[in-house]
Amino acid sequence: MMLNFTENLIENISISLKPKDTKLAGKVSKYDGNLLECDGFPANIGAICEVETDNGELEKAEIVGFKNGNNCLSLFQPGAQVKSGSKVFLLDDGYSISVGENLLGRVIDALGNSLDGKANPLLRETWPLNGVQLNPLLRKNVSQPLDVGIRGINGLLSVGKGQRIGIIAGSGVGKSVLLGMMSKNTVADVIVVGLIGERGREVGKFVNEILTGESKNRTIVVAVPADRSPLLRIRGANRATAIAEFFRSLGKNVLLIMDSLTRVAHARREIGLALGEQPTAKGYPPSVVSLIPKLVERSGTGIGEQGSITAFYTVLADGDDATDPVVDTARAILDGHILLSRENAELGIYPALDIPKSVSRVMTDITSKEHQELANKFKKMVSLYLENRDLILMGGYSPGQDLDLDEAVQQWPNLVSFLKQSQETKADFSNSLNELKKIIVGS
Repeated sequence: MMLNFTENLIENISISLKPKDTKLAGKVSKYDGNLLECDGFPANIGAICEVETDNGELEKAEIVGFKNGNNCLSLFQPGAQVKSGSKVFLLDDGYSISVGENLLGRVIDALGNSLDGKANPLLRETWPLNGVQLNPLLRKNVSQPLDVGIRGINGLLSVGKGQRIGIIAGSGVGKSVLLGMMSKNTVADVIVVGLIGERGREVGKFVNEILTGESKNRTIVVAVPADRSPLLRIRGANRATAIAEFFRSLGKNVLLIMDSLTRVAHARREIGLALGEQPTAKGYPPSVVSLIPKLVERSGTGIGEQGSITAFYTVLADGDDATDPVVDTARAILDGHILLSRENAELGIYPALDIPKSVSRVMTDITSKEHQELANKFKKMVSLYLENRDLILMGGYSPGQDLDLDEAVQQWPNLVSFLKQSQETKADFSNSLNELKKIIVGS
């Protein structure tokens, strides 16, 4: 009897998980690249459809706009064999996604399908893909520090639970390595990683490194490589954020890592230009500028008994240009930024933190007065040394002219030693503060 009951239960579950019956909604009237038009059936922007191809297969597409009474769709699979008259089926309204505890330890794509070789996770709850707006006046303040396990950040750029911070750097300066260290070392209940628009090789390497040991059981990865459709890249970023929001609503303290925000902006640029938006600075249409705040503002602290989402967004400064429109927009909306220096990387200082040009806007709210004074003294010595480095190397510096500069030159090896940290090393918050105090006070 028990066996029959179990079989019936499994059968009922499988029936409830079957997709909704798709209905013929229209036919393709125009096809241009990945953008197509079909009959104007009732559907909202973001709805998922299936388009029949010449070989009888169904390719997924998303409604991205409306034109002359027709629905405009963009295909998820570039180069699909679609022609005028191909049938279009409405699959899902695209409003909600499935979420649940079974996502922990898994790797999924933008549509929630498994990428780790296992069966798709069994999920019983849902959450809006584009999130739930929170009253900003009811949100809790950022009042507690978050231990990220990296000495330079804990000591000099302290991060708070619920803070949104950007990691800005050019290519090849160590963003992914820094993110990997934080994924393994940060003290958080749940870690959600969105790998958006990255190289497939890097995605595989990153996943294999972070989904090991103790951190595996509290980590969820949403991976959308660079060769996927721009719509999937944006959907992947929204899915990762929605999953983080769901766990925040359960009272969890979540670490959200988005690599990278720039690739999401590039995806929005592709879609916007295809829809006929006018390009502005560096070819970015206005929709890109509005996308970044919408995505970033969904993270942060919750309301009442909810937890928090501490978010790290990597921002690629193309050609090390810190005035790029995406960099400027992100820096204006985030609660601080960590700039990575190519010069430090060339000197072998990893993580390559550019301390003078980085800032945490909540550090004064989450650290003691003593901690702030120690950090300011450290930053002052770094700035003084770097400003006079060329003079020192040319032999134009003589001790005794400037006591502050003398101290900076004397302490420089200790400053570099404090900033350097291997990938395998974890530096907790208290030890980071103690090491900082030893350098500044000498005790």
